[in-house]
This record gives sequence, C-alpha cells and structure tokens, in this order.
Amino acid sequence: MQLIDTHTHLDFPDFDADRTELLARSRAAGVEKLVVLGVYRDNWQRLWDLVQGNEGLYAAFGLHPVYLQQHRPEHLDQLREWLQRLAGHPRLCAVGEFGLDYYVESLDREHQQQLFEAQLGLAAEFDLPALLHVRRAHAATIATLKRYKLPRGGVIHAFAGSYEEAREYLRLGFRLGLGGAPTWPQALRLRKVIPRLPLEAIVLETDSPDMAPAMHPGVRNSPEHLPDICAALAELCGVTAEELAQASSRNAAELFGWPH
Repeated sequence: MQLIDTHTHLDFPDFDADRTELLARSRAAGVEKLVVLGVYRDNWQRLWDLVQGNEGLYAAFGLHPVYLQQHRPEHLDQLREWLQRLAGHPRLCAVGEFGLDYYVESLDREHQQQLFEAQLGLAAEFDLPALLHVRRAHAATIATLKRYKLPRGGVIHAFAGSYEEAREYLRLGFRLGLGGAPTWPQALRLRKVIPRLPLEAIVLETDSPDMAPAMHPGVRNSPEHLPDICAALAELCGVTAEELAQASSRNAAELFGWPH
C-alpha cells in the first residue's frame, strides 16, 4: 500500500529528537511522499533545508492565520520572493498553509481576509495549488474562492464541513483533506458526510504532530500513523484500505503534478 501524506509539519521541534528514524518507519509503512507546510516566515528556511535533505519530501510556504500577530506586511513580499526563486523547482508543490480561522475569536477577521486573498493571488500568479486552513469559516472561504477561481484548486485541510459545503469545494476544484479527526466516534456529523463523498474528492493527511487519530490517542501524531488512518476511513467509505490508498494517492499526484 503506497500512501501520500498531504499535510505534515515535520519541521516542528516535536520531531527533532527522532525525525530520521520516524521518516524511515513511515517509508517502511508505505508513506512514499510527504508535504511539509510552512506557517510563518521564520520557519520557511528550516522547512526548505529539511525538504532538500530528504527524498520524498515536498514543500509548501504560507502565512497561517493562527500566527496572525507574527505576520508583517513585508512577509507577503518575502513569500512572493520565495515562490519566485523556487518557481518550477520539483520540490515546491503548493502555497500553504493559509486560510481563515473563525474558531479563535481573538484573530481579527478583516486582517485574516486580507492575508487570505493576498495568498490566493500568489497561488494564481505562480500556478500552484492552495493548501487551506478553514475552521468555522466555510461560508466566507467558499465565497472568496468563487471570486478567485484558482486554476489548480487545492486542498481543504482537515475538512469538517457539511456535505453541501463539500460539494461547493469540489465544484471549485478542491480536494478534501481527511486525517485523524473522523476516526473518533464522537465526530458524528463528519462520519456521516464521509461515506457520501466520491473517492475522487479525498486526499489523506496526518497534520502531524497534531490531530492524532483514535487508534493512537494522546500521543504525538506521525506520518507512520497514515496507514491506520487510511484503514479507518476506508471502513467509513465502504471500500478496502488499498482502494482508498490508491484513490487518495492518485488524487494527490494529480493535484501536485506528480507522476502516478
């Protein structure tokens, strides 16, 4: 079973003690490619060094809404410079992680929206997919995406919306990132939505070190957990784990322009 983890934060200090061993275990488990996402300006270089030093890792760069207070206007200019400098590089795969977060009430929504639209503009300018963080902000996100109409779409990371919202994203050319959250029995609404999704809509992710699945509670999440996540979600979808692995990997490869 070959898998692609479309959303990780392997550059985070959580992995400093055993990153090499973890990657070896993940590859042995069938996780052949991993996308590592930038969240603020100061982690981009560390992330890029990590990606260049390890086969099968791919980079995305962005300004995450949760770190809103850290972002400065010049960081958008610097993001554009990074994307321009690395344009066409085979290890650059997307702009992200960015988006809208209405769950954290202290985050200024107008400032978030400005940053969101600026980065959507960069994704369009550099013809890259957008890897989006969306928490309790589906209506605003969908309305904005309808105005921007990104030619390569992207991924709605950790999708937890309704079936109707899922359909809107699919019409806009986006895939839905599914990971540990729907493996928990208490995720009642999401567990009802997932069986209704076409396999063409789904890409798998861990969001490691966060969002540990139900079968690995209370521990640091890891790409090596992706096969267990795949098996649990396949059962929800009514298909075999191998079928979901093939479909999700094909969807990710098509999105990022990789051979499959």
